[in-house]
Amino acid sequence: MTVNIIEILKLSDKQLIELSRKNVLSLSLLEMKEIKNYYKKRGRNPTDVELETIAQTWSEHCKHKTLTGIIEYKEKIGGKIKVKTYNNLLKETIFKATKELNKNWCWSVFKDNAGIIEFNEDNGIAFKVETHNHPSALEPYGGAATGIGGVIRDILGVGKGAKPLANTDVFCFGDPELSWKKLPKGVLHPKRIAKGVVSGVRDYGNRMGIPTVNGAVYFDDGYISNPLVYCGTMGIIPKDKISKEVKPGDLVLVVGGRTGRDGIHGATFSSTKLDQESDVSAVQIGNPIVEKKFMDTLLKARDMNLYRAITDCGAGGLSSAVGELGESCGVEVNLELVPLKYKGLKSWEIWVSEAQERMVLAVPPEKKEKIKEVFESENVEAVFIGKFTNNKKLKLFYDKETVAELDMGFLHYGVPKPVRKAVWTEPAEIKKNTKIESKDLGKDLLELLSSLNICSREWIIRQYDHEVQGQTVIKPLHGNTIFNSGPGDAAVIWPYTVTDNSYKGIVLSNGINPEYGKIDTYWMAASAIDEALRNAVCVGGNIKRMALLDNFCWGNPNKEEILGSLVRAAECCYNMSKAYGIPFISGKDSLHNEYSVGNKEYSIPPSLLISAVGVVQDIRKTVTMDLKREGNFIYVVGITKNELGGSQYFRMRKIKGGNVPTVEAEKSRDSMTLLGDAISEGLVESCHDCAEGGLVVALSEMAFAGNKGVEFNLGTVYASKGMTVTEILFSESNGRFIVEVAPENAEKFEVRMEGIPFSRSGAVSESKNVIVKNSEGNKLIKENIDDLRKAWKKTLNW
Repeated sequence: MTVNIIEILKLSDKQLIELSRKNVLSLSLLEMKEIKNYYKKRGRNPTDVELETIAQTWSEHCKHKTLTGIIEYKEKIGGKIKVKTYNNLLKETIFKATKELNKNWCWSVFKDNAGIIEFNEDNGIAFKVETHNHPSALEPYGGAATGIGGVIRDILGVGKGAKPLANTDVFCFGDPELSWKKLPKGVLHPKRIAKGVVSGVRDYGNRMGIPTVNGAVYFDDGYISNPLVYCGTMGIIPKDKISKEVKPGDLVLVVGGRTGRDGIHGATFSSTKLDQESDVSAVQIGNPIVEKKFMDTLLKARDMNLYRAITDCGAGGLSSAVGELGESCGVEVNLELVPLKYKGLKSWEIWVSEAQERMVLAVPPEKKEKIKEVFESENVEAVFIGKFTNNKKLKLFYDKETVAELDMGFLHYGVPKPVRKAVWTEPAEIKKNTKIESKDLGKDLLELLSSLNICSREWIIRQYDHEVQGQTVIKPLHGNTIFNSGPGDAAVIWPYTVTDNSYKGIVLSNGINPEYGKIDTYWMAASAIDEALRNAVCVGGNIKRMALLDNFCWGNPNKEEILGSLVRAAECCYNMSKAYGIPFISGKDSLHNEYSVGNKEYSIPPSLLISAVGVVQDIRKTVTMDLKREGNFIYVVGITKNELGGSQYFRMRKIKGGNVPTVEAEKSRDSMTLLGDAISEGLVESCHDCAEGGLVVALSEMAFAGNKGVEFNLGTVYASKGMTVTEILFSESNGRFIVEVAPENAEKFEVRMEGIPFSRSGAVSESKNVIVKNSEGNKLIKENIDDLRKAWKKTLNW
């Protein structure tokens, strides 16, 4: 007997919850009762295979039950109260914005493994960003490696398959110098997690031959127990390969790696909080060489039109992949045919294992022999395990014994919608009109440059191959030598094999700042969107052809205030998307990022990563952030406001509250449009956005990256009235850029930017110093660029 019957019909509510907990099903009482009612109507108990199948399919990871469920939201700001009910938060915010914008160059959004926008008339750009947080907390190397491996398969599994061109990664860690005494019991040290995660992504991405070209690292004590590991992949896909279909009679083909016990319960495990009992066996084991082999072979089979549909075995393994492909028609699978790593697996383990490097294809019967021949020629294992039917049922067999039979309708649409309450109240500690003064601005600048969230990431970046495939035009570090490197704003890829002799490229960037979310998640989301777009514009991206991806990582959504902060961020995404005219095309959420020890719970701060992807019309006209030539003018575009709430300066000085940076989307959009035009016209020598640390940090980065000095007059900068010089220097107001322009192009640049707040505030000098003066000509800062560079590089020089 290869199947067990699980008693649920006679269980009490308490026993149902205990069954869910004991079997790592991560199902609520409401869901367990719905399953009980389903089987009560059928007059039988479920098999272990059926119950596990339902649990994986209904997991938060796969179904996004919180964001698609019913939310009763209450917002309190001052004396005003707003009450609203969402029946599906995603559809009523992020999806809604994209639908209303209705861009004809958005070819596939929110319905496949990745979003796709138009690159040229024959090809699309596919982009997806995933998270692999829980696995990386338990086993950093393996968790992160399989995170990047999984998102690469998302690109291979969108439409009939896209060719991966570039990877991105964003990590959130605890303080790497944290005292062991402050480490919660059972938690790995943040430095060990950081080194393991970086190594995992490095080894998998490099061995796949895919460049890692863009990313970020953020440090906060809120990530001590729960690191965040965002992994993204961008690829190119022919327009005629975007759609997929499954027809009754098609065969189920599994290609790639073999199935083992590794990764069992990965989907349900990632849908609940971590504790000391969390099982490391839920972490998958990656093998990039296997994935590299079938990636190349898969694209060959695609171009030969040997299959009709494809998806990857991600969360839930075969249960998810086969179940999704057979959703509209039905499917039968013979589990004994699945290739195994070793003997002894139970039928439910075969079905839900998340063993890596596996893809599922729907193959027309007449193509059976030819596709096997293609995979065998490259020594890639490919085995037929079943067929798609027209009875809208999932039927599983093991040695002719029926081990599962489920209605597709119940499996995919039977999950009940809970009603969750959400509350957001404006924090009481926000301090307005607080005057900030510093006695030593130069010292503050050096300390900021060496702080964890501003300092150099070279130790990480230089472990990645960011030039493999020979298509990376703008890489992560900028400068005229290896020693004079500065932090780039965005990456540019030139997929020359599909450009028809044109110079059209692809820009990738991101924005994230959880510190703002501790004050207000609405403006955190707005800032992340603005930053991602600013970064893309800095290198020459055109925001008229740009799209966004969202990745929400939050704590326990069953807590009203945590869910309220998520709703507020989602509402902002809708408003900003409409105001900028830029659609979202894909996304992912990862909730329950908590760790418990006894009665104490550790939760991450609300964390929203926004990624941007767009088209660069001519890669020859892109620019980098390093200063280029003595005598060139320095401009500041945008307005500086008294917005230091959540800033790195406040963090450094341990100041709570404050006004978090806001976004005037229409004005910011206009600035980005005109600046993008100026760059494309060749009027800009270098460009850098003002982000963490503010204006003087950005100016310093440009100086030491170009090995050039700069003289800057702070009195010329457009700023709100009454601000101190400290506030102007370190405010992190959005929508701002520092731009280098040659004197001969200054008049044209100023005409081009007419109507936008900007100031000519300085010039590149021969002095090798960053000199900042006030309106009276008095020196506020004079620091040598070598000292600035050393401060920036020393912190993570592991």
